[in-house]
Amino acid sequence: MDFSFHSPADIRFGRGKADLIGAETARVGRRAFIVTGRSSASTGLLERAQRSLENAGVESVVYDRITQNPLTTSVEEGARLLKESGCDCILAIGGGSPLDAAKGIAVLAGQGGEIDDYIFKRFQGIPAAVPIIAVPTTCGTGSESNGTAVLSNPVTLDKKSLSYPTLVPRCSIVDPSLMETIPRRVMGQVTFDALCHSMESYFSPSANPFTEPLAMDALLYLAKYIVRANDDVHDAEAVDAVTLASTMAGAAFYVSGLQAPHGMEHPLSGMRNIPHGRGLAALTPVIYEHSISGDPAKFAFISRALGGTDENDCARTIRQLLGRIDLEVYLSDEGFTEDDVPWLVDNCFKVSRGRVEGHVKPLDREEVRQIYLEAL
Repeated sequence: MDFSFHSPADIRFGRGKADLIGAETARVGRRAFIVTGRSSASTGLLERAQRSLENAGVESVVYDRITQNPLTTSVEEGARLLKESGCDCILAIGGGSPLDAAKGIAVLAGQGGEIDDYIFKRFQGIPAAVPIIAVPTTCGTGSESNGTAVLSNPVTLDKKSLSYPTLVPRCSIVDPSLMETIPRRVMGQVTFDALCHSMESYFSPSANPFTEPLAMDALLYLAKYIVRANDDVHDAEAVDAVTLASTMAGAAFYVSGLQAPHGMEHPLSGMRNIPHGRGLAALTPVIYEHSISGDPAKFAFISRALGGTDENDCARTIRQLLGRIDLEVYLSDEGFTEDDVPWLVDNCFKVSRGRVEGHVKPLDREEVRQIYLEAL
C-alpha cells in the first residue's frame, strides 16, 4: 500500500461561524485584501465581514470584480492592486469564483511571474503565496478545503486549473447559514457540482484509503439531502448536510483528482462562459454511459446511493435526479452546435488530457467527440 494525502484547510464549520471572520483573519495579517463578487454586498455579508475585521483591528481593501468562471485578467489586476495596497493577507468571500480567483491572486502577489507559469506548470517547486482566509457562500466547489483553482483565459478561452499546497486556505469559515441566499437555479448547479466531485473522486484511479471514505460520505450526504436542499434553502438539516458534503468532496478530489466530466466541461464554460454546473449536468450522464465498464462495482454503488438498482441504470438514475433539481440540460440549450465540437475536442485534449485519458475508463479523441455530440 503506497499513497499520499495532503491535509485540508483548517475548517471552522457551523451556523454562526461567520462571526469568526475578524478573529481568524487577525491571526494571519493586519490588512486584508477582500476578494469577492458584487453579490456579497447585496446580501449584507461584505458589510458584516468588514465590521468583524474592524472589531478585530484588521484594516481592509475590497476587490469585488470577480465574475462567474474567474478570469486570468482579473487575477492579474487583483495581484497588482493587492501589492499597491500593502495588504498582507486575503479574505476570499463568495462562491468558487472568488475563492479560486483569490488563490491566483495569492500566488502572483506572493511569488510573482505570470499566471500561466503556474497553470501550465512552468514554475518549478512550490511557490510562495499570500495567506488566504476563505468564506464560501455556495455549497458546490469545495475550494475552501483544497489548494486548487480553476481560471479562464479570455483570449485563448482555455479554462484550466493550478494547484499548490501553499494555496490551501489558512482557515476556512464554512457557515451553512450563508447558503440561504443562494437562488434556486444556482442551488441546483452548485450541489450537482459537489455531487460530481464526490463521484469522480470515488471512482478515480488515484483514489486511496483516505480519499475514498471522504468521497463516499459526501456522496451519501448529497444523495439523501440534495433534493431537500433544492426544494427549500431554509431546510437547515439539508443545507448543513450538502454544505458539509461539498467541503468533504473538495478535500477528497484535491488528492484523488477529477475525471472526464470536469475535464470535458472546462472547454464548455471556457468557450461560452456557461455556468459550470449546467455543463456538468449535460455531460455527466452521457459520460457515465460510456464509462461503466471501467469499474462496474463503483458505478453500481453510485446508482444505488441515488435510488437506482445497479451500474446499468446509473446514468438514468442521475438523469432522474437532475429532473428533480430542475437541471435537465442539453448542450444545445446553452447555444452549442455540432460545429463547435471539433474545437471542444481539441481544447479538451489541450487543457484536460490527463482527466480524459486518466478517466476510470480512458477516453480517446473519437469517444470524446461522440460524447459531445450525444450531449447536444
